[in-house]
Amino acid sequence: MLKKMISSDSHITEPPHCYVDFIDPKFKDRAPRMIDDGAGGSAFHVEGVKRPINVGLAAAAGKDPADLKGRGIKFDDLWRSGWDGKARAADQDRDGIAAEIIYPTVGMMLCNLEDMDYKKACFDAYNRWLQTFVADAPNRLFGLGQIALRSVEEGIKELEEVKKMGFVGVMMPGNPGVSDYDDPIYDPFWEAAIALEMPLSFHILTIKANGIEQHRGPRINSFQSIIRGCQDIMGMLIFSGVFQRHPKLNICCVEADAGWAPHFMYRADHAYKRHRFWMKGQELEKLPSEYFRENIYLTFQDDWVAFKVKDMLNIERLMWANDFPHSDSTWPWSQEILAEHAAELTEDERNMVCHDNVKKLYNLPVKEEPLAMAAE
Repeated sequence: MLKKMISSDSHITEPPHCYVDFIDPKFKDRAPRMIDDGAGGSAFHVEGVKRPINVGLAAAAGKDPADLKGRGIKFDDLWRSGWDGKARAADQDRDGIAAEIIYPTVGMMLCNLEDMDYKKACFDAYNRWLQTFVADAPNRLFGLGQIALRSVEEGIKELEEVKKMGFVGVMMPGNPGVSDYDDPIYDPFWEAAIALEMPLSFHILTIKANGIEQHRGPRINSFQSIIRGCQDIMGMLIFSGVFQRHPKLNICCVEADAGWAPHFMYRADHAYKRHRFWMKGQELEKLPSEYFRENIYLTFQDDWVAFKVKDMLNIERLMWANDFPHSDSTWPWSQEILAEHAAELTEDERNMVCHDNVKKLYNLPVKEEPLAMAAE
């Protein structure tokens, strides 16, 4: 049977009180807060972020492309299920979704804050609020905590705290507070994540110099650039030997699609075999592509290319998502889209990509129900 799907990458829409009510009192006056966007809509003002973060595209799932806009949309007009866990199930039932891995929205932009203390206060506030959201549907909503990683030692404590809060993984900041992720000083952190069975996610738009504003030419060209930050991190972890030293480490490359991965692996192997001596690359026990296939999970929505090249990938590391309620979401048309894109997959293969892989990675207590139930 085809199983109801598990979205490996869904989002909340932070409500106005998310940060103000849950932040450390020392930062309350600086907490991200909702303001008028100047066009009759709502936006988040965040200290250290150049422009207000408009909410219009944060919950535009299901809209006609011609109706998409960032400004002039009020928070009260967004999908309630973006911030109300009790309302979430009904919307996701429409799409055949049994459960979701929950990521932030404004919180992605906060990853780029320069003030590390302020960043940590915001992330801690978000985690407290997220607990209340997932508690409304504990068998369907599974949150990922955010950590600031000001230091390796504190990062390990943050992992432990996020685990205690009931979250199933962590959304990593694209840029840590000390050095970079290829530095061996992070080895204890990777080992802690393994011991705690906490997959670590790198999501698009959380890496400096790879955001929506970094592009050449027309703004729409930024859509091509936003996946490159995730690709850089995957390459860094592979070439620096992180996966060689920590073979059980699970890393998720989130919302960066998957169809590019075969060429990425080819190029990594070519670079290693041909250029590692003069470029002084680290000696690896396996080819870069082998580490990629084993340690890196890829999430995607309507990337039909991913299904076409599945045999060049590790299908056990592909995880489908509906990205609800963002503007890039396949909701509420996911079943129709998958019927076309995944037509060449066997039933077992489709269940792996749309249910089994994410369930196994996060050890989710989700019942296996037939997809037909979604239409009842």
